Amino acid sequence: MPRRTGLLIVVILAAVLLGAAVGAGTYAGLGGKTTTVVHDVVAAGQPTSVTTTPSSVGAVYRKVRNGVVEITATTTSGSSNFGFGGSTQTQEAQGSGFVYDTSGHIVTSEHVIDGATSMSIRFPNGSRYKATLVGADTSTDLAVLQVDAPRSVLEPIPLGDSTVLQVGDEVVAIGSPFGLEETVTSGIVSALHREITAPNQATITDAIQTDAPINSGNSGGPLLNMAAQVVGVNAQIESSSGGNNGVGFAVPSETIRQVVPQLLANGKVVHAFLGVQVETIPAGAAATLKSAPGVAIVSVQAGTPAAKAHLKAATGRKAAGSATYPSGGDVITAVDGTTVTRADQLRTLIDGRKPGDRVKLSVVRNGHARTVTVTLAERPS
Repeated sequence: MPRRTGLLIVVILAAVLLGAAVGAGTYAGLGGKTTTVVHDVVAAGQPTSVTTTPSSVGAVYRKVRNGVVEITATTTSGSSNFGFGGSTQTQEAQGSGFVYDTSGHIVTSEHVIDGATSMSIRFPNGSRYKATLVGADTSTDLAVLQVDAPRSVLEPIPLGDSTVLQVGDEVVAIGSPFGLEETVTSGIVSALHREITAPNQATITDAIQTDAPINSGNSGGPLLNMAAQVVGVNAQIESSSGGNNGVGFAVPSETIRQVVPQLLANGKVVHAFLGVQVETIPAGAAATLKSAPGVAIVSVQAGTPAAKAHLKAATGRKAAGSATYPSGGDVITAVDGTTVTRADQLRTLIDGRKPGDRVKLSVVRNGHARTVTVTLAERPS
């Protein structure tokens, strides 16, 4: 992935209230590292066919608007006043989410509800209900909430297929930027297969980049295709000013489809772990480098499955054209027979496995190909 400059911002909106009886505070974006109403739908989480005739932005909004919610997460903590009594500090964070099913499950971003002591969901009709946490996964920045709301306000939005998206496809974002509920913005898919940084510094692969304006408070809201299906959860923006510069990122629906069922079943997600940092060796540079095209190992973490399998990290870098690439170490070219050409592809293949799984890596070192069997571990928190 090309190096990006600027500030990556998690798009959550926060209001700080000092003291239990203090009034509303000032809204401000929280800095951080990296940023529908359908009555007759298939079961939530199941892909539906994409219509061949694009809908208008207005038609998408009208179809899904009742399925998009505003989330308020409250964090309360006590503080000492040097022996003269304590005070209570309350912080409210606002984000967005969408109705996943008719059982009252709401999907949002993990960073929206991180550390919350209480949560509430506001539906487009103005009704508000308390919510509880079902489960959260910091590594993919996804969370599932449960709300005890009547069936009449629960209108799920179906998941679309993010793997069929193409650069230039129209997309629509709906959420509550700056607390302005039911705000609609539109744009295109600006790029695919981006990598963004999760709240725990893990890498989220295959993120969708869009120029649809996303701002503080959009976190957790849906990114929709023109068939009114969720293709991503809006998560981050890249900005040097803290405002929207037309570069937003969403966690793809394929990740939602893998993670949410695990959260519903177990309240958590266990990720497989190899223990390497990698970098793509493109085919165009491989000949110049006298290397195999694939994914070069930049570093190997001690005590990990990669270290136990004696995978070798690069010992230096060599130039090819205007760029430099790792050299002197192993290059992974396939996983269980599936050819690997990009670093994010390797991460996706490993993420699709479970801890304890044995995988066969096709590896080239100094021009010699071999197969290495690795038993994957659980990714550290």
